[in-house]
Amino acid sequence: MARLTCFKSYDIRGKLGEELNEDIAYAIAAAIADIRQPENVVLGADSRPTSAALKAALVAGFVDHGVNVQDIGMCGTEEVYFATTHLQADLGIEVTASHNPIDYNGMKIVGAGSRPLDPLTEMEALRQRAEAGSFVKATQKGRVELVNPRADFAAKVVSFVNIDKLKPLKILVNAGNGTAGPTFDVIKAQLAAAGAPLTFVEMDHAPDPSFPNGIPNPLLPENQPRTAAAVRAHGADFGVAWDGDFDRCFFFDAEGQFIDGYYIVGLLAQQALAAQPKATIIHDPRLIWDTRELVEQAGGTALQSRVGHSFIKALMRESGAVYGGEMSAHHYFRDFMHCDSGMIPWLLIAELVSSTGKPLGDLVKERQARFPTSGEQNFTIANPAAALEMLEAKLGPEAERVSHADGLSLDFGAWRLNMRPSGTEPLVRLNIESRGDAALVQAQLGRVKALLASL
Repeated sequence: MARLTCFKSYDIRGKLGEELNEDIAYAIAAAIADIRQPENVVLGADSRPTSAALKAALVAGFVDHGVNVQDIGMCGTEEVYFATTHLQADLGIEVTASHNPIDYNGMKIVGAGSRPLDPLTEMEALRQRAEAGSFVKATQKGRVELVNPRADFAAKVVSFVNIDKLKPLKILVNAGNGTAGPTFDVIKAQLAAAGAPLTFVEMDHAPDPSFPNGIPNPLLPENQPRTAAAVRAHGADFGVAWDGDFDRCFFFDAEGQFIDGYYIVGLLAQQALAAQPKATIIHDPRLIWDTRELVEQAGGTALQSRVGHSFIKALMRESGAVYGGEMSAHHYFRDFMHCDSGMIPWLLIAELVSSTGKPLGDLVKERQARFPTSGEQNFTIANPAAALEMLEAKLGPEAERVSHADGLSLDFGAWRLNMRPSGTEPLVRLNIESRGDAALVQAQLGRVKALLASL
């Protein structure tokens, strides 16, 4: 088999027919069986039209090579994370392309205890073994069992909030016609049974593989107005929108304003430290000042990780961190197997709004003014390494600090930037923040764009 380009920095993702197909999925399962020799694996899939066939190919690959499969059906990625530990499986795979275009798909893989596979060793070994092929089928085939741990998953999510602290709130939820709807319904029922005074307005709630309202990616500016308008129309206290496999959730305030994930990280960090003083909080390198200041003020310790779930989860386990947040809206919790969840954050925000008596917009307004940002800017650049070298050569001499910990970070005192190649898409991502000067952010964004245009 030719080189498998679907193996990315920390998961598997590729264009269908070119980088990923059912034969490749079968080979990946066979490679896992050969190298890791699991007894039981958990499999789930999102609602994309190609996910069921790719999952079936994984099932065949595992069963042919003596591995038992616990199939949890259509679900979100975090349900696979949960089920892998809950069912004491040796490995878990969610078939998903998350927010990628419709002609993509992929897989997110965790080992026993929902630990991520190391990208440089374990994932690389799987890639090489899958490419090599020549798998010998087992004399004893594996078994397939259909399992539904959703009620237990929902109970785990609900356990993160104090029901007694919740006040009557109306929350608009947009599942984007992805996988979130059915799982949310079980969480909602458990909240109601526990007496939570929350009401919900649901939009684009049913899974629909045709994605009639576009790929569920709430980060895209063109996808935000529908949710914003619905929040205002229904008088919701805030809005929540999920991506396709709902391991990320995005927030809108009562006025329908989209809230960058960066500021949600700060809120959740404060909340974690209020419950567990002096704890460690993990953040990524793209935008850092708001999180670091809030963690320091709350008496915690802030640690920086490389971008990507495998790196953050590893550092959380190593450091004992209670919470980790990425500005891309991945939120990680020690008590959720150190994994990311798109269902836990909105419940915690509901508790925060309830306990403070402040609208979500007011909770972030001061922080947005104190540390304004450019919003993540994406560029398609043929040679990302050359772009980073050029930026460092042009701007580096002005910087007070230069870091290559993940891409290129330049700190100028009054403002800073991070630019790094995406680990999942053919893009270079740029983020700029300043200390209270939104005009400076825009001026420096224009300057960097002009430099990149000169390549």
